[in-house]
Amino acid sequence: MTKLEAAPPRQDLLALPTVQLGGLPVTVIDRRGAARLMIAAARQHRHGSRPYYFTSANGEVIAQARAKSEIAALFREADQIFADGQPLVLASRLLCRTPLPERVATTDLFHDVAKLAENEAATFYLLGSTEAGNANAVAAIKASYPRLRIVGNSHGYLSGQALEKKLDEINALAPDILWLGLGVPREQIFVRDFASRLSNVGVIKTSGGLFDHIAGKVRRAPLWVQKAGFEWLWRMLMEPRRLFWRYFTTNPRALYALLRYSQ
Repeated sequence: MTKLEAAPPRQDLLALPTVQLGGLPVTVIDRRGAARLMIAAARQHRHGSRPYYFTSANGEVIAQARAKSEIAALFREADQIFADGQPLVLASRLLCRTPLPERVATTDLFHDVAKLAENEAATFYLLGSTEAGNANAVAAIKASYPRLRIVGNSHGYLSGQALEKKLDEINALAPDILWLGLGVPREQIFVRDFASRLSNVGVIKTSGGLFDHIAGKVRRAPLWVQKAGFEWLWRMLMEPRRLFWRYFTTNPRALYALLRYSQ
């Protein structure tokens, strides 16, 4: 029996503790554990079955999920939801039976997984951002991780026949991990609509604006700001026209949801 055939069932591999935060089941795991889980899931995925689907939640996601049941349903379909926002970690320490050990921000998790992937010979495909943003991210990744195998990449503005061809291409390349950076909820809708056509992909990890961060287009907040739970404020100050109204409307809803629907 091959290693692939001997892989444990999906429910055994992913039977990890969760806590309810704002009504969503968030996995109790640290960054190192999340990186190892992604590599293990990719390796043990059975070809011909749906890829493992990992996503992330922050305050904006909590607010959207409470406002729209269809968005909540998209997130509840995930095999794992990681805590991308520090406010979720802080809320878990006050409101949940089990506190989250740390934030699992995708912008940090990517590097943890990339280091493991170099040693494990795991392969990546990067789908998302603009054509220039995607290309710049790939160039930065190759410079940082020269032994990492990136089997393909593409911008995320695809539709119609171009999208159909891209799905076939990705499935033929069979990457262990597909990093999907389309933003919420486009990337979750993509998983719902097309994951069944990517049966040779091991893991799909939704990634938001990851590629713009890797390419250096968007600056990360200082570490002390991140740990204090105010990276959202830093981002708003960097892009006030685009983000002020978003945070002005979503933050109160997220706070209410965390206080009301966490345990």
